[in-house]
Amino acid sequence: MSFTKNRAHSVSSFLLCFSYLILTCLLTSEKVNGQISFACDVSKNPVLGEYKFCNTSLAVEERVYDLVSSLTLQEKIGYLGDTVAELTRLGIPKYGWWSEALHGVSNVGRGATFFSDVISGATSFPMPILTAASFNATLFEAIGRVVSTEARAMYNVGLAGLTYWSPNVNIFRDPRWGRGQETPGEDPLLASKYATGYVKGLQQTDDVNSTKLKVAACCKHYTAYDLDTWKDVDRLTFNAVVTDQDMYDTFQPPFKSCVVDGNVASVMCSYNQINGKPSCADPALLKAVVREEWRLNGYIVSDCDSVEVLYKNQHYTATPEEAAAKSIIAGLDLDCGSYLGQYTQGAIDNGLVEEVDVETAISNNFAVLMRLGFFDGNPAKQPYGNLGPTDVCTSDNQELAREAARQGIVLLKNDQESLPLNNQTIKSLAVIGPNANATSVMIGNYAGIPCKYTSPLDGLTAIVPTNYSPGCSDVQCANAQIDDAAAMAASADATVIIVGASLDIEAESRDRDNILLPGQQQFLVTEVANASKGPVILVIMSGGGMDVSFAKTNDKIASILWVGYPGEAGGAAIADVIFGAHNPSGRLPITWYPQSYVTKVPMTNMNMRADPTTGYPGRSYRFYTGETVFPFGYGMSFSGVKHKIVKVPQMVSIPLAQDHVCRSSQCKSLELAEEHCQNLAFDIHLEVKNMGEMNSQHTVLLFFSPPDVHNAPRKQLVGIEKVHIAGKSKAQVRFKVDVCKDLSVVDELGNMKVPLGEHLLHIGDLKHALTVKI
Repeated sequence: MSFTKNRAHSVSSFLLCFSYLILTCLLTSEKVNGQISFACDVSKNPVLGEYKFCNTSLAVEERVYDLVSSLTLQEKIGYLGDTVAELTRLGIPKYGWWSEALHGVSNVGRGATFFSDVISGATSFPMPILTAASFNATLFEAIGRVVSTEARAMYNVGLAGLTYWSPNVNIFRDPRWGRGQETPGEDPLLASKYATGYVKGLQQTDDVNSTKLKVAACCKHYTAYDLDTWKDVDRLTFNAVVTDQDMYDTFQPPFKSCVVDGNVASVMCSYNQINGKPSCADPALLKAVVREEWRLNGYIVSDCDSVEVLYKNQHYTATPEEAAAKSIIAGLDLDCGSYLGQYTQGAIDNGLVEEVDVETAISNNFAVLMRLGFFDGNPAKQPYGNLGPTDVCTSDNQELAREAARQGIVLLKNDQESLPLNNQTIKSLAVIGPNANATSVMIGNYAGIPCKYTSPLDGLTAIVPTNYSPGCSDVQCANAQIDDAAAMAASADATVIIVGASLDIEAESRDRDNILLPGQQQFLVTEVANASKGPVILVIMSGGGMDVSFAKTNDKIASILWVGYPGEAGGAAIADVIFGAHNPSGRLPITWYPQSYVTKVPMTNMNMRADPTTGYPGRSYRFYTGETVFPFGYGMSFSGVKHKIVKVPQMVSIPLAQDHVCRSSQCKSLELAEEHCQNLAFDIHLEVKNMGEMNSQHTVLLFFSPPDVHNAPRKQLVGIEKVHIAGKSKAQVRFKVDVCKDLSVVDELGNMKVPLGEHLLHIGDLKHALTVKI
């Protein structure tokens, strides 16, 4: 392993970046004599006040131009890497770009020290897959706002960065993917709403200047990235073969929403190749789409060591210099690694890239730092300068973490209304399973140090007396210890069994081979359930879906809950649901497949659509044609809910010019065009009634099934509303449907089309036919 300016540039060094040894890496903002160092500190160097880049009254573009013009070529090249040395002559401190905030301020990355005696932890929210299960866009943004406040507070004491490489908005295409827990699930609309909400929350500013950023978010990993290490296939060399149709109706929408709707400050390109070209060296993906079509106002960064990978692992270029040149020309602005720092000079000397290309790249990088206030002088005198340790791990922040977990928990089975349990009648509770006393397991990956942990055992014990037996030494459960667990269940008034996975089973660089409960967990659950005296509640803690058909059909198992990786307050949230302090409203953001699915579908097949000629069943609820254990969007409540359509049209007409081709010929679909799409929308009004006594937050999902053209989805989500309904009360829900945007499909060439004919709208248990005609 070789290093340049203390920056690792080999692939093996990348693996180290994910260990907690990363705390030894560079500080984002070096503290000097108890104060944070920052750019443009005129109190130390009055000459800096003469530079335009330190003049806050000028436009960002003018300041960036002045800064770039003040640099030598070698200094410019130095700003292509993620860790940048101090530039004393211009008063710019060293900076580390890589910080993470997937579901709270993390201590992964080399952009900061993150935690110390000053601030020893940060609020750890549920993993995104569980937050997405809330289907609550308001919650997505609220979490982002808390995380950005804690990040700024930590920055102000020299512990955290300003540029966060989060969120992960990849589509969760295959249940075996170890990183699916980091994502908002399999649906493009849900992923897009999550991406937009979380990015807006992270980047929000109370300043009147909307170009300002509180912190800078980054949507990753662009694009069609959802395989790490499966059998003999590795993400560094995997070539994702993707059709234009799948690219534009499945993989691209969340990234487009990040940029267009969320105005994200950064996009990270992925390791994999797409149709033979590395993502980080493809100008059609980076420059043409992200920069020019979507108009990214920010920078494009590589996944760590991706530039090196495309030369050393993928053999896409003949030399390192060519790898550097191709990446920069494609639109890459920042290298997580040191390859651009090492080889760009040689690329310029060999005529492979020009200095102006380097200037363009670093200008995009500097513009983001300008918007963050990094060049505005003392942070204490800027907006958010008053944030500090008392703004981290506040009671409100921790309560939001608990509420996020509650809203995401999904009730999958509840025979004979066994839940909620009554804490007045339950005098003893058996708590069993390898995740029953989970702490660090609950926070998943890319996590920091939480404010505190409330394990499931802690949460349940706070309500009723409990007896505890893990039953397995860990989630791999090589040898289940049945006797003690069964004896406890036989004498308890009720039994809660908490099983599932952990980062030992599913994680970055760790894809699953199967989707069954690991080891002997199924044996443990079955034996304990058979021995139990009272109702048995099975709790599954995992990122991906599990084939738990055995429990679904077992009459001894009364209830099943999926709790994802629920964050620092997960145990309290689980107890809130089990004992009825919260009425569950979460819905599955992924399809739960049977084990037979993974035995016949290779992870390497990127096709979303089913192929009847080969028996390929397709992927996600939109295209999958087989049986499910639990479908996407499924989730029960303690209260029955009825939907009633109050207003919805039977027909929508699209106006066309007299000479339009579809007036004289039989068209099955219509190309989107401004002239016939303007103001073409309709309203759907619903009445939603809570039939139960408990107050409820109810998730209303609007789907449509388009006509059978262009191999369109079987069903597609077009609207999401979260509504609070008091017991025995009604609420009104309104969807505004844009015909061209919401009822369109992507054709075989990747173009958006509006299918003509009968569309079927699905709202809860109701279906309504809608005809779209010319």
